[in-house]
Amino acid sequence: MTGDLSILAKAIGAGIAMLGAFGPGIGIGLLVQGALQAIGRNPDAAGQIQTNMILGIVFAEAIAIYCLVVALIILFVLS
Repeated sequence: MTGDLSILAKAIGAGIAMLGAFGPGIGIGLLVQGALQAIGRNPDAAGQIQTNMILGIVFAEAIAIYCLVVALIILFVLS
């Protein structure tokens, strides 16, 4: 019985850890939306806008990857 509760607790903990991935997902969507609007308004600055957009996506995605790593540690490393 205690093994079952341990597995349940790990699954719930990993799920809670992955809730942190919602923020970067929404942030990336808003970032791309803003970049596309900016490119639409000023097509000459497309290169600079795309560079900044890609950097923003990378930083936002790093947070989601941290959430995934924490969830995997909870599931497979903690006993």
